[in-house]
Amino acid sequence: MAEPLALWHADHVVFGRLLDLLEIQVAAFHAGERPNYELMTDIVDYLRQYGDRFHHPREEAAFCRLVERDPEMRLPVNRLLQEHRVIARAGDDVLERLGEVADDVMTERADVEAAAATYLVYYRHHLATEEGKIMPLAKELLTGDDWAAAGEAVQGAPDPLSGVDFDERYRELRKHIALHPAKPRAQ
Repeated sequence: MAEPLALWHADHVVFGRLLDLLEIQVAAFHAGERPNYELMTDIVDYLRQYGDRFHHPREEAAFCRLVERDPEMRLPVNRLLQEHRVIARAGDDVLERLGEVADDVMTERADVEAAAATYLVYYRHHLATEEGKIMPLAKELLTGDDWAAAGEAVQGAPDPLSGVDFDERYRELRKHIALHPAKPRAQ
C-alpha cells in the first residue's frame, strides 16, 4: 500500500529539511556567531511534538506488523524503537540547553553544541535506516490491513506545519523551510 508509505516518507523529507536548518544554526554557533535560538527551539519542539508523539507511534505500529511478517526483523526493529527513545531524550536535552541560553543561564558552549550534534547524528542515522532498510521491506511485506492498523495507532494528529490549519507557533519555521530547499544527501 503506497499511500501510508508515501506519507511516512514525506514526513521524513520534512524532518530532514528541519535537521538541515538546525545544522546550519549549529554551525553558526560553532563558528562563534549568534544562531537563531528561537528557530532552533522551534525545530526541535516540532520534531518532539509531532515526530515523537504522532509520527513515531505510527511507525512503531507498522514495525510490529513487520516483525509479525518477518521475525528476523525483530532485532533491527528493536534498535529503531530504542532510537525513538534516544532521539526523544536527546531532543529534550537540546531543548533544555536552548532554554538555558534563552534564560541567560551560564552554560558551556560545548554542552549546547554537543547536545545539538548528538541529536543531529542520531536523527539522521535513524532516518537513513528507515528509508534504506525498513521502508522497502515494509512496502513489500505489509498489507492494507497492516497499514490501516498503523494509521489508527494515533488519532487526531494533523501535522502542525502543514495545511491551511497549521499551528501559528510554527509560522516562522514554515518560512524558513520555504526559503531553504532540501539539500541532496549522499547515499
